[in-house]
Amino acid sequence: MAIEGNAMLGELTAGQRVSALNHLAVIRSQFGGNSEKELSRFFKDMRDVRDSSYQENKRTLSAILFLANIGNNRHSVDFSELTTDEKAALIRAMNQLKAVVSLFPKRLALSN
Repeated sequence: MAIEGNAMLGELTAGQRVSALNHLAVIRSQFGGNSEKELSRFFKDMRDVRDSSYQENKRTLSAILFLANIGNNRHSVDFSELTTDEKAALIRAMNQLKAVVSLFPKRLALSN
């Protein structure tokens, strides 16, 4: 009996998605994966004052840091100045956002 492709597919809850993303992050780190360079670039991009969306980017980064339970007094530090625990919390917070964003409605519209 053949395994049908659709039978293997299933919906994941937001919590299951977060758990899976965090598990993948652990596996990547065990095999030498390191996202610090990309995270450092992300911080730099979010704080780029030349970006026309600078204020929104700054607020978004603050929201991510808040979600990671990183104190407000630490929101302005460079990525390299974060502790190991803060970096782990940041990655978990970003995975939480990734999971939730994947569940957003596909065609959002702004009213006039």
